[in-house]
Amino acid sequence: MSTVFARKALLAKGWAENVRLVVGSGCVDRIESDATPAPGDDRADIVIPGLCNAHSHAFQRALAGRTEDRSADGKDNFWNWRVRMYELANRISAKQLTAVAAQTYSEMLECGYTSVAEFHYLHCNPGSNGDSMFDALQEAGSISGIRLTYIPVLYERAGFDQKDVKGHQQRFAMELDAFLQHFSRCREKATDRTTIGIGAHSLRAVTEESLRAIAAVARESGVPLHLHIAEQQAEIEQCLSATGKRPIEWLLENVKVDEGWCLVHATHMNETEILGLAKSNAVVCICPSTEANLGDGIFPLQTFLASGGRIAIGSDSQVSINPFEELRWLEYGQRLALRSRNIASLDDAHVGQELFNRVLAGGAQAGLQVPAGIAVGAGADFVTLNADDPMLVGHDERTLLDALIFSGYRLPIERVMVRGVWQVIDGRHIEQQQSRANYAAAVEALQ
Repeated sequence: MSTVFARKALLAKGWAENVRLVVGSGCVDRIESDATPAPGDDRADIVIPGLCNAHSHAFQRALAGRTEDRSADGKDNFWNWRVRMYELANRISAKQLTAVAAQTYSEMLECGYTSVAEFHYLHCNPGSNGDSMFDALQEAGSISGIRLTYIPVLYERAGFDQKDVKGHQQRFAMELDAFLQHFSRCREKATDRTTIGIGAHSLRAVTEESLRAIAAVARESGVPLHLHIAEQQAEIEQCLSATGKRPIEWLLENVKVDEGWCLVHATHMNETEILGLAKSNAVVCICPSTEANLGDGIFPLQTFLASGGRIAIGSDSQVSINPFEELRWLEYGQRLALRSRNIASLDDAHVGQELFNRVLAGGAQAGLQVPAGIAVGAGADFVTLNADDPMLVGHDERTLLDALIFSGYRLPIERVMVRGVWQVIDGRHIEQQQSRANYAAAVEALQ
């Protein structure tokens, strides 16, 4: 049993003053409002709930900053970036993945993510069962202390009209039966710190029959199902050519999509798709820094939210590992496209508070980490902030999250707790030194 006393805390029901959070067995046992500090309390100025990073490819942290050189023909886009990503994917070992992922997860914690959904397709070298890569990620989760949702992803074909997986993609490839066996083994091997989900890479990478099979397993097992969709215009064109339908249009017409689904990106939708996806209650994970880095496009946020859509955020390719920067650029992209301001403030006058609340709920849905926020029975996943930091000084509960998202410099995070354990103290992860050394050795070997 431990206690945290906060002068101000953002609870599931809203902001409260002088709050004591009583923690036991990794969960919030009791919340005392209008309390006074007691001996033994861990004291904090401001406490907010940690956020879920709902879409991560941890291994790509080793690629960040290494693809910003202009190609010979000057036609730089997602598809030639993917070639560079494939090269890294085919070099990284399980041991190196542990080091890279542990550093990545530690950085997430230092910036206020307390859970992560790892969308994983580096299953194997040909002939192996792929469990060693799951073991590597689970070990990285244990080292960092982050709350991990492992999403094994089926990748069985190279494209809508390409049945064979060749070259760099062979490390991703699994047949459906082998993939489902991997999913079952991971559920058996998972520790109490790891949640297992399931996924398909994209419509182009799986058959309709396999997608239906995965959806059935997700429903029967009660696990979230994640899927890349409608990220690139070329994907829209390929899907139209193969099926006569746009990706989200085809998905909504052919598979039952509901609150158990997390659709990643969904950047390119028409109005019918926006309304249909919003009505499905699926959550869309938007990854603004990666989508900007790859030149993907801008998600239709205002229309989707106005239609009742649910959203989460993710760091995806790890070009930025900062949830508040993701939220800032999610809003800024809309402002640039619409030439207006405060686009996401539909339910709350303050756009920072609304964005935070929406992705807190959406991330919990995507990662199966419920209930969301600081409430009795919820996980003790807290972020403490320094009220005297220039970013926050002079702000109250109306504008604190506006300042945190839109001030745009070093975060005033002091401590981060996950499952009742402080993993970040004085702004640094408790395993920072060792994680950095292991990461450096892994990255140098991969060059």
